[in-house]
Amino acid sequence: MTELWAYALEWGNLLIRWLHVTAAMAWIGTSFYYIALDYHLIEPKNPDAEEAGVGGEAWEIHGGGFYRVEKYRVAPRALPSPLHWFKWEAYTTWLSGFGLLIVLYYANANTYLVDRSVADIPAWVAVLISLAILIAAWHVYDGLCRILERRGRLLAAAIAVVIALTAFGVSHVLSPRAAYLQVGAMIGTWMAANVLFIIIPGQKELVRAKQQGREPEAIYGIRGKQRSIHNNYLTLPVLIAMLSNHFSFTYQHPQGWLILLALVGLGAWVRHFFNLRNQGRVVWAIPASAAVGVVVLAVLVAPRAAPSSGANVTFAQAQAVIRQRCAPCHSIAPTQPGFTAPPNGVTFDTSDQIVGRAQDIYQQAVVTRNMPFGNLTNITDDERNLLAAWVQEGAPGP
Repeated sequence: MTELWAYALEWGNLLIRWLHVTAAMAWIGTSFYYIALDYHLIEPKNPDAEEAGVGGEAWEIHGGGFYRVEKYRVAPRALPSPLHWFKWEAYTTWLSGFGLLIVLYYANANTYLVDRSVADIPAWVAVLISLAILIAAWHVYDGLCRILERRGRLLAAAIAVVIALTAFGVSHVLSPRAAYLQVGAMIGTWMAANVLFIIIPGQKELVRAKQQGREPEAIYGIRGKQRSIHNNYLTLPVLIAMLSNHFSFTYQHPQGWLILLALVGLGAWVRHFFNLRNQGRVVWAIPASAAVGVVVLAVLVAPRAAPSSGANVTFAQAQAVIRQRCAPCHSIAPTQPGFTAPPNGVTFDTSDQIVGRAQDIYQQAVVTRNMPFGNLTNITDDERNLLAAWVQEGAPGP
């Protein structure tokens, strides 16, 4: 039954992830397009359009056709029909993302969410912490937006502080990989909640006012645009938080939370370049400085080879560690709960398999310390050093 459950979770992971990525592409594409469109708007050349309340217009060509797009300052005189809404892309992205969080991290909390070497807490406590952060962080972010509504730069700084504090905090409670995902999930929750609680209700109020014959209030459009711009700037940070989750040299670093903050900052900085470019200002210093930042970051976090211990380690000693700490997952028939197949097809069932992947063992277990995953098998530093010494001696076989 356990194997069947693990297999079902794998299928859930595949299908929900597929939906998540598909919906996210639609949402991100919409965000990028509409912010770019907004920045491309120029004063309408038709006096009748301006008199009708049109605040800007843009001519575009795509797919072999010309398009003329107009944006009203507040709302048109008569409510058009049909009126197309953009919301389910955001809702589906968040719902599928939360589904992935449940299927992968919450259902296997002892494997993915908890790392005993970071914090020895029960799995259910880790799940509650994760949920509490998603809920509390939204209220903090939303409160800051309301308090600092007219002070954009100060608000941006305050949001950055919230992200930094969260990254630092979760890095001391959850597993390194889960910490990155938690920060990404928090930012993604802000973005979806902006749509659900601010942007769409504001748009509904504009429509309702027109239906009731009232003059719509501009504040709803202003607030909606502010949150929409936030979502636009947060897009690349949330993507890097999710994607870097697949690269252990980031989250397994002793200062992984600082690496995450650097990547998030670089993502927002690059997004700023494109937003300025859409306004007709091409500031090449932004991508240039971002590129320099990436190179500097790569140099600073480059893995260092483990120092040689000078000990004479036999294959039998290394094999004993690998069988106890690695083979429970990396076996043709894994014994570690939650695994139905060896990760990436890597097995250590035979002497040849162990010797043939000695450098991989050294890289993953010693240099990056990415394995064992979540330190499920409780490998010790002495055992890592033993494996390092074995490899440094040429990984002798039996």
